[in-house]
Amino acid sequence: MGRLWRSIRIGMLVLVTLALLAQPVTWQTAGQQAKQAAAPVSLKDRPIVALTFDDGPRAGTTDQLLDGLAQRGIHATFFIIGMKMEDNEDLLVRMEVEGHQVGIHSNHHKILSGLNGADFVEEVDNLKDRMKDLLGREDFMLRPPYGMLNTTVQNRASSPIILWSVDPRDWEDHDTARQVKHVMDNVRDGDIILLHDIYPSSVETALEVVDKLMAQGFYFVTVEELFALRGIEPENGKVYQKLPPQE
Repeated sequence: MGRLWRSIRIGMLVLVTLALLAQPVTWQTAGQQAKQAAAPVSLKDRPIVALTFDDGPRAGTTDQLLDGLAQRGIHATFFIIGMKMEDNEDLLVRMEVEGHQVGIHSNHHKILSGLNGADFVEEVDNLKDRMKDLLGREDFMLRPPYGMLNTTVQNRASSPIILWSVDPRDWEDHDTARQVKHVMDNVRDGDIILLHDIYPSSVETALEVVDKLMAQGFYFVTVEELFALRGIEPENGKVYQKLPPQE
């Protein structure tokens, strides 16, 4: 169900974008909180950005984040730690069903560039198998812990490697105001924002950033939707930090 919804949503976004080349399309706001799904500005005229989260899932924060995203009609991308899946499988299924993208971070948050072949399989491929069994698909993008990689990691990866272009370093403190300011000062069309869904302060940061960027006309997409809307086919082993508009 989740995979079908994701495919339908990507297809709809691409079709809307193509349609906008012929004529403008607008959406009407609904309710007191202007949801993205009812944004009053056409997608053609709006910057797009991917909101991503590492190191979860974590009960008590990830579910709170999912609630906030659902209220705003926002979809995000979550890079999962395998050892945190136990007892939190329901959160991954919820992500999938609600239209979010799920990716691989690693099993134990180890630096992948320092691993031999067998250990890489344990950290990445085995997690991929577990997620495939749970979610019923196998197209998971990879984000190496700490963003550390080398050509060996690229050659071993059987998926695109997704880094980021905006990082408020939310793990350093719990200062939501500072984190929000950093994102707002640095975000641009096509950026990939990095946050962590394991800190209550980061959940607050994420939702405040969403509200502020929506008010500025930004449209939120998953990473795979960002590729589709930019007309770029992601390549296995290739590293991506952002996808700005094509000149």
